[in-house]
Amino acid sequence: MTKKITDQLLPWKRVWVTGAGRGIGAALTRLFCEEGLTVYASSRTQQDLDVLQQQLRQYPGTMIPVPLDICNKENINSLIENWQKDNNFPELVILNAGTHDPFSAQEFSAERCEQLFDINLMGTIKCLEPVLKHYMAHNIGHIAVMASVAGYRGLPTAAAYGASKAALIHLCEALKLDLLGTDVKLQVINPGFVRTPLTDKNTFAMPDLMEPEDAAMAIIKGLLKDRFEIAFPARFVRILKLLRLLPYSCYFRLVRRITGAH
Repeated sequence: MTKKITDQLLPWKRVWVTGAGRGIGAALTRLFCEEGLTVYASSRTQQDLDVLQQQLRQYPGTMIPVPLDICNKENINSLIENWQKDNNFPELVILNAGTHDPFSAQEFSAERCEQLFDINLMGTIKCLEPVLKHYMAHNIGHIAVMASVAGYRGLPTAAAYGASKAALIHLCEALKLDLLGTDVKLQVINPGFVRTPLTDKNTFAMPDLMEPEDAAMAIIKGLLKDRFEIAFPARFVRILKLLRLLPYSCYFRLVRRITGAH
């Protein structure tokens, strides 16, 4: 049992988490179940969901496995329609699913870029569209989109990944402005390096590497606040935000030193 997130009850009864099979998504699902929520947990891999559901049976909340490919719009729309028909629509949606395929300029590939964008950007958008329409129609709801600090500025071997996350940040910034004056809450989540099967692919030093459980705790605490961006760890985020202000000559030199990139 992890330490309690807050002394108050969480304001949601039902939550949808995409990419819930492993990493941050699994950690979020676990924390929500510990707090007694019903969690619709999505993943492409049924086995990951089965393993996670077995682990969470001891908690007061309920995990409902929802096998889903976020690139399949028909399956997404069917899921949404079932929630609407049964009046079980989640009050909070965390669009966490994504992937990472690090490659250098020497390995640059349009096909690999397209695959990353199909999942990280278009897969998120395909989930976001029906959720946003439902929430706007009812003038209520809470959406959090998983981007990354990698979307702030370019990082080694992350040309496609960083670009997909930068696009998500821009998307959320624009939608946030469009949603002003409504009761639909939209937040963007920008984690630093978190130990997951995705970051295990990185071959460079990862400053301030966090565990998934700590990242999930930071996310839920951020969801309870009114600020638009949920970003962590604080020290690393501050450094990257300062780096955004530097001229390229200084930026490239510092990032090379920090990451050990060649």
